[in-house]
Amino acid sequence: MYIALLTKIKNAQAVGKADVRAPYAKMDEAVLDVLEKNKFISHAEKKGKNPKRFFDISLNSKRAINGITFISTPGRQIYKKYAQLRPVKQGYGIGVISTPQGIMTSQEAKKAKVGGCVLFHIW
Repeated sequence: MYIALLTKIKNAQAVGKADVRAPYAKMDEAVLDVLEKNKFISHAEKKGKNPKRFFDISLNSKRAINGITFISTPGRQIYKKYAQLRPVKQGYGIGVISTPQGIMTSQEAKKAKVGGCVLFHIW
C-alpha cells in the first residue's frame, strides 16, 4: 500500500540512496506518477512479470521528502469537498487525493472541482 511505499522512499532519501525497489500495486503506480510529476522522485519504472512485479524507483537528490502526514488510513477515511481543500505548508507541499477521476494533487482537484478521499500531505 502507498503508506509503506512512501515511508520506504522517505527513509532511502534520508540516508542518501540513489534508488529503491518496491512491490507493485496499481494504487502505488498512481501515487508514484503524482510524485514524479511534482519532482519528489526522478523516475519510477515498472519491471517484472506477474506475480513478481516491482517498481524500480530513482530518487531525486535535489528535492528530498522532508515530511509526510497520512490523513486517511485503512481504518479511517477522510473525505473533503473541493471547497474545503487548503494549501499544504503554505504552498510548499502537496496534498494527494483519491477522486472519481483518479489520484491527483489537491490543486488539480480544486481546479477540476472534484472532492474525494484525502490520502496524505507531503512536503
